[in-house]
Order: sequence, then structure tokens, then C-alpha cells
Amino acid sequence: MADRIPIVIPQMGVVEEIIVLEWLAEAGDRVAAGQEVVSIETEKAEVALEAPAAGTLEIHVQASDDEVPVGATLGFIVR
Repeated sequence: MADRIPIVIPQMGVVEEIIVLEWLAEAGDRVAAGQEVVSIETEKAEVALEAPAAGTLEIHVQASDDEVPVGATLGFIVR
């Protein structure tokens, strides 16, 4: 069975919600560990989250203007 490693919005100070601006890779793409895969925005900054492992990107939260809570799973790396 394949491992599914979550891409989770990390705690960043007092921020409680973020906006997913853009996925930097497409669903189904092979990505490397540490590769920037998604750009998110807080009230004060834009941040790129990295793939926690090498594998295939699976996206669960699409880029939009909707706010997403810190701790939410945006997608998975399947290996």
C-alpha cells in the first residue's frame, strides 16, 4: 500500500487562517522532497510550502479566495 504524507498548513505565529494562492505543481506531478509545491498567503506574508517527501502530488484544496484554517491538510504526497 502506498504511503500518503500530508501537506499541512503549519502554525505561523498567531495566524489562524490562510488563503491558497497557487499550486506550483500540478496534481499527478512527481515532486522532490523540499520542492516548493504551494503558495499560501497570511494577513502579512506570502509563503511557499515545500513537499515533505518525494512522490506524486495529490491536491485536495484548490487555490481560491476562501480562507483555510491552520492545521488543515491541503493535499498529499503519495509514494
